[in-house]
Amino acid sequence: MPAVPTVVTAPAVRRPDAATGGDDPAGLRDVVVAWFDEHARDLPWRAPDRTPWGVLVSEVMLQQTPVVRVAPAWHAWMTRWPTPADLAAASTADVLRAWDRLGYPRRALRLQDCARAVVERHGGQVPDDEAALLALPGVGSYTAAAVRAFAFGRRSVVLDTNVRRVLARAAAGTALPAPAQTVAEVRRAEAFVPDDDAAAARWAAASMELGALVCTARAPRCDACPVRDGCAWRAAGYPGDEHAARRRTQAWAGTDRQVRGRVMALLRDALGPVPQHAVDAVWPDAGQRERCVEALVADGLAVRTPGAGDDHPATYRLPH
Repeated sequence: MPAVPTVVTAPAVRRPDAATGGDDPAGLRDVVVAWFDEHARDLPWRAPDRTPWGVLVSEVMLQQTPVVRVAPAWHAWMTRWPTPADLAAASTADVLRAWDRLGYPRRALRLQDCARAVVERHGGQVPDDEAALLALPGVGSYTAAAVRAFAFGRRSVVLDTNVRRVLARAAAGTALPAPAQTVAEVRRAEAFVPDDDAAAARWAAASMELGALVCTARAPRCDACPVRDGCAWRAAGYPGDEHAARRRTQAWAGTDRQVRGRVMALLRDALGPVPQHAVDAVWPDAGQRERCVEALVADGLAVRTPGAGDDHPATYRLPH
């Protein structure tokens, strides 16, 4: 569960006379957007010259990866493949090498599949229609909503982990949202989205930023929160997380993710096919290593060429 914050009496940003909790969505929105106007980070995918493709790439990269790691990778990626057509024409090996250590490399494969679909179905232009976005490979409800809001300035319900946490605390009075998104949660979020396109897009960005910078999961900075005076969680005395037992995260060391990461790093750095003995050397547990290598092959992240005896061992490479 998150640490109980220490609340001090620093002044909040301008707020309406009404409470800013769940009973006054407009009041909470006004305060959060006013805070965002002062504190928004200067992120490249928010720049005036951003493209819908650049926004889509950022959303895929930001899944389970922090901004500090994504920003330089995004810059390099967009310099190399500024349009969907550029990425669609790239070799898969180059795409996986460029993805480097962002983690979860299947995202890179899905992004390239998405680029190909954009070229084939939409003439190389990212669509702004929700149904068309959802039909693209690797694009789910969150990514479609985010692209509509941040690339096209359209009204949508953008509900990532940061927004879910802000609304859980400020409106519902709980430490953290349920592990799985609920119908009631989506309805609550919908009630906070303004009808106007531009205002809705601004709220989406502002509420997400508040969750990322202030209303964080483990150490919320309630002393710096613009809606602390109307926060239902604070008013309730910061009750604990009822889902804490289900939120235990697996340590990185010794996991299949670590093994897969080591094998992928070996393949990315290699100038040619990697022999079996080099793959064997990356991890001592043969059973775990073989399981992870099989998974990489099955996921299309690695290609195995069978061996022909001791003198010609099996080799592995990135897909072309």
